[in-house]
This record gives sequence, C-alpha cells and structure tokens, in this order.
Amino acid sequence: MTSEASKAVPLTCHGHSRPVTHLSFSSVVDDDQYYLVSACKDNNPMLRDGITGDWIGTFMGHKGAVWQARLSGDASLAATGSADFSAKVWNTYTGETLHTFQHAHIVRSVAFPTQARPQFLATGGAEKKLRIFDLNRSSSPDATGSTSDASYEIGPGVYGGTIKSIIWGSDFNILATASDDRKIRWWDLRSRTPIRGYEIEGLVGSCELNTPPFESNAPGVLSVAAGKTVYFFDGADPGRLIKSVKLPYEVVSVALHGEQRKFVTGGSGDTWVRAYDFDDEKELDIYKGHHGPIWSVAFSPDGKLCATGSEDGTIKLWKFTNTSYGLWR
Repeated sequence: MTSEASKAVPLTCHGHSRPVTHLSFSSVVDDDQYYLVSACKDNNPMLRDGITGDWIGTFMGHKGAVWQARLSGDASLAATGSADFSAKVWNTYTGETLHTFQHAHIVRSVAFPTQARPQFLATGGAEKKLRIFDLNRSSSPDATGSTSDASYEIGPGVYGGTIKSIIWGSDFNILATASDDRKIRWWDLRSRTPIRGYEIEGLVGSCELNTPPFESNAPGVLSVAAGKTVYFFDGADPGRLIKSVKLPYEVVSVALHGEQRKFVTGGSGDTWVRAYDFDDEKELDIYKGHHGPIWSVAFSPDGKLCATGSEDGTIKLWKFTNTSYGLWR
C-alpha cells in the first residue's frame, strides 16, 4: 500500500458481537461482484457484499463458536466449522442449511474445491481427522438437524494436533493442511497418502492460498503464519518453500498480494495491521483502527481491498489501490 492508499479511511463492518475468527472472499462472479463471509465466536457467520461490506444475511443454526467459514467459487454455497462439533453447508441465496455433518470434536477448518459448484467438502479440527464429504451422496438434514453422510478419512492416525486449516488448490487431487503438531502436509487424494511435509516453528495461526487478482484457478502461493515466522510456499509445487520471514512479534495471520509483491500481517499482541515488502522484507506501513488482535486477513479477488477480522468483533475493509474504488469513489 502506498501512502495515498493508506490515507483512505477503512470501511468498518459491524454486526458481530464477539471476536471475528476468519474471513474468506468468493471469486469474482457476475458483473465484477464478489462476496465476503465471516466466522465469529458469536455462533452466527455472516455474508456481506465484498466491495461495500454491506450485510446481506446471517446463517442461523450453529450452537457454538464458528471458527472458519468459506464460500464456493460462485458464492452459491457457504461452509462453516463450529465448536458445536458440526460443519454445515448453506445455500447463500436462501440461508437454508443444506447439510449438517456431525463430528466427535470441535471443527476448526473447512474447505471446498475451487470448482464453481463444488461436490465435496473437506473438514478438520480437534478430533485430528481430515475428512472428505461427498455432497451429492449426503442427504439433507432430518428433523434433528443432522445429515446422513458419505465420507472418508485421509491419513488415519497421522495428525498429532488440531487441524487448523485446509487448502484445496487449483489441482483437485492435492490438498494441504496446517495443524497444531507444527506441520504443513500435502496429500494426494487419489492414493490418500502424504506427498510432502514441512515442519514449522510455533503453532499455526493462519494458512491461506493467495492467488493473483482475477485468477482464482491459478496455483498461487500458500501463505502461513506460525509463531514469529511467515512462510510462503509455491502453490504449483507442493512443499517447495519460496521464502520465510522472521518477525519480531507473534504473527497470527498473513496474506500475500503477489501482484504488488507485498504482504500484510496481524499479530496477537497488538491491534495493528502491518504491510511489508515481499522482496526486501521491510515494513512499509502500519494501519491502525482495530481495538483487538487481528485474527484474519484476506485480499479481495481483484486485489483492491484488504479485509481484516479482529478480536474487537469488527471487520474492516482497507483500500489497497491508488485508484478510486467502491465507496471511495
């Protein structure tokens, strides 16, 4: 972000009553529109207009904190993982619950394949199991709210800690996971075996795939925050580390803007969003406005906004371009 962009007052999105734990954008859909979904400890994930931050709807049904939320590529589906031991799939047009998958422990991570209308859902969490659900073979919720599911587990007994994030990249057959046993793993879904592993320093805070603007199917870069280090892995070559950057604070969230060659971070010990140059690793700017740690950062699919979710229960949208955009016109 340049000094001109940093002067723009961020948009503040209210509505949540507890800490915002995760943010995820859809791809660009009709007429350059895209959407943003937020997970929160208030049990109620929300859908918003990605450009303006305007509230569209709240998905009602979870009975525990929602740790992660993601949208399908065409934004027609949302998936959420919750402390109520369930993962849910929602119709974003009606707010209806399409599937409820019960687990034996807290669900911390969910992921769709990158296809526009996905047929599968991956889940992980405190039960230390990576599971794949076939949405076409799973029934709709019954009177109790549960779903009869067709699922299988990947790598039984492998995980020694909570699965905090799952990434389904451009190659449908390759899945990446980040877990609290301090390891990033890449799996081949055809053989259901691990193909790569990488030891990280510290507990994982965030793990997200960052793709170039308007290229949702590009391999992108896998960005990981763990301890006081951020890691950047090649999305086209599982396990290949592009670089790691050590920071002087505990970092819990990171997102890379590959086109501008900058990355932004959130830390657990302060309330600031920091921007860095990817190449020389120098701090470029600090963005102040939140009143709690920044648990999630994400770039919009066109690369012109950066969204941050905080302990203070708010979401902020920061302009990441020098041109007029959205409500900053």
